[in-house]
Parts: sequence; C-alpha cells; structure tokens
Amino acid sequence: MDAGKRLKLGLPAGSLQEAALDLFRKAGYKITATNRSYYPAIDDPEIECVLIRAQEMARYVQEGVLDCGVTGYDWIVETGAQVVEVTELIFSKVSRRPVRWVLAVPEDSPIRSVADLQGKRIATEAVQVTKRFLARHGIVAQVEFSWGATEVKPPQLADAIVEVTETGSSLKANRLRIVAEVLQSTPRFIASPAAWQDEWKRQKMQDLIVMLKGVLAAEGKVGLMMNVPRDRLPAVLRILPALQTPTVASLADPDWVDVNTILDESLVRTLVPQLRAAGARGIVEYPINKIID
Repeated sequence: MDAGKRLKLGLPAGSLQEAALDLFRKAGYKITATNRSYYPAIDDPEIECVLIRAQEMARYVQEGVLDCGVTGYDWIVETGAQVVEVTELIFSKVSRRPVRWVLAVPEDSPIRSVADLQGKRIATEAVQVTKRFLARHGIVAQVEFSWGATEVKPPQLADAIVEVTETGSSLKANRLRIVAEVLQSTPRFIASPAAWQDEWKRQKMQDLIVMLKGVLAAEGKVGLMMNVPRDRLPAVLRILPALQTPTVASLADPDWVDVNTILDESLVRTLVPQLRAAGARGIVEYPINKIID
C-alpha cells in the first residue's frame, strides 16, 4: 500500500443498499454497516466507504469528495455530472433487468400520448430527465419536483407522473397506466476524472471491478463434474451446454475420463438424468462464487 493512499468509495444508501453490500461481500469484501452510521467498516485498509443516496452520488464523485461510487445511470443523466463511467454493474433489489422511468397517468385519464401533455402538470423526482424528454418531443409542460409518494399525486395534484419502476406492480396498485418510456437505467461504477488519472487509484478500482463482475458472471451458474467411460464421451459432450468447452481430464483408469463444466443452475434437473442415461457416473454439482474472464 502507498503510504497514506486510500480509495474513497461511495455505496448507494436506500433501495439499492442491501443489494450493493451483498454484491461487495460476495466479491470478498467484508462490509459492516449499522443503521446509524454512514461510514461502513470494510476489511480492506486501502478503502474508505461512505453511504450516500444514489441521487447525490455522481455530484460528489464529480467534485472529488469521493473517488468512485456506485449509482444509477438515471442519476448521472439527471445531475449532468461529468464523471468517468467505468463499467455497468447489472444488479438490483428485485431483478437484473434495467429499471425504467416511465410516464404514467390514471387509468381513466384522457392522456393517451406524449403529445397530450402539452400544458399539463407532471410530478417527478427526475425533473431534468423529464424536461429533456419533453423537449425532444416538442412539448411544453409544467414539471414539478416530487418529494415522494409520486404515484398518489394524479389526478388531484398532477396530470401525470414520471416514475421509476422495476416490475410495474406499484403503478398497477395505484391504478396508473404507462403512456411512454422515458429512460432505462442500470447501476454504474463511476469515478472522478482526477481519481481515474491517479495510477494507484485506477488500479485499485480496476481490481475491485474484476471481483464484482466475477460475482455477477457467476450468478445463476453452477459447476458439474462427472466420470465418463471414454467410449461414451461423445454422447455426454453432445448433451452438455457449456459456458466454455468442457474440461476433459484423464483418470488413473485409462477407460474413464473426468468431465468438468459450468452451466445454468436451471438446466441441472433436466440434464443430470440425461447425462446418467448417456453413461456418466459420480455426477457432482457444486456452487460457483465467481467467474473471472
């Protein structure tokens, strides 16, 4: 470690917090966060963690208060912060699908298209994103910042809303209908331009990203190994879908080989009976924690 060198890392507080902390823990970083502290402990003495709302992350990174952080693409766009988007990290609290900012109105609203928003009132937390979306469509409307509970504002307090959704369940529960998609967003690992130019900090970030992406690549994957009679090997290999070419190794008995592969966990229950019928024996399934390219 360079004397006095530390990487100041921002982690998203709020809805993405537990998913982000879990990702880092799986990557091998033990992070301990308490309910009352915004400075989680981490078992790497070269990293200093801070919990910051995702909405504010890009601004603090741009200003160099933080060297790097994890936030949504939506908040980078909303703030207009000049940061280095190092990589995409597709994880979330519900699924690995991008979240969507959508324009929504009450189910019985006469608004059917973006053109119908001319002169209307729109409530949203993503004010700048919404204004730019309307400008692209040549629409002039009143866009107001919403401090929360945006879904309940139409029709009394707003004609429409622009709100983030991952599954759409909250919009449906509030009897709202989607008119248009405004923006798709996924989490990004971002860095300040100054930190990215620092050789030590850039290398530290790159090492961290290798481990994080290794965890994401392994998600939903398992390893499968088995012993196969050499004369049945072609039949077994035809059954196996592999992340890469399966590894085949000779055993002490020249008539048998060991086959090792990685595949989607969802396929195991279908493939194992087929593999056994093809001649494989001693089939073992094992967890995969990381896949590093």
